[in-house]
Amino acid sequence: MRLLHTMLRVGNLERSLAFYIDVLGMQLLRRRDNPEHRYTLAFVGYGSESETAVLELTHNWDIDHYDLGTAYGHIAIGCDQVAATCAVIRERGGRVVREPGPVKGGSTVIAFVEDPDGYRIELIERPVAAMPPGGTGSAAGAGLASPAS
Repeated sequence: MRLLHTMLRVGNLERSLAFYIDVLGMQLLRRRDNPEHRYTLAFVGYGSESETAVLELTHNWDIDHYDLGTAYGHIAIGCDQVAATCAVIRERGGRVVREPGPVKGGSTVIAFVEDPDGYRIELIERPVAAMPPGGTGSAAGAGLASPAS
């Protein structure tokens, strides 16, 4: 068995796709509209679904906002340089909500960013050699893929 995807409900699919593609450097892997049931699914990630876990962004056409609740935690993304990654994310219009630094009680360097719907994404500093196949590349040494054109 392996983890396939994590589904997030989003209030504005185009805004969310812009964040995950243009700010975090993911690729749009596939998108499917279901007019009969009034929703769209978009799958984004850093590699193919056959090789790595991805995000499923679900947009229910008649809903423009979700309450996140208290059970949800965050998504984690490994990168080679957290501080440089945060700088690139800011340049691309993203919001850093926890500055780079060691995790409480430890030495691993982390930071948090927030997507347009308020979902938190933890950035964890890991050497590129420790990244699994299909992991992020490097944009300006930050560990982010270049935005799709």
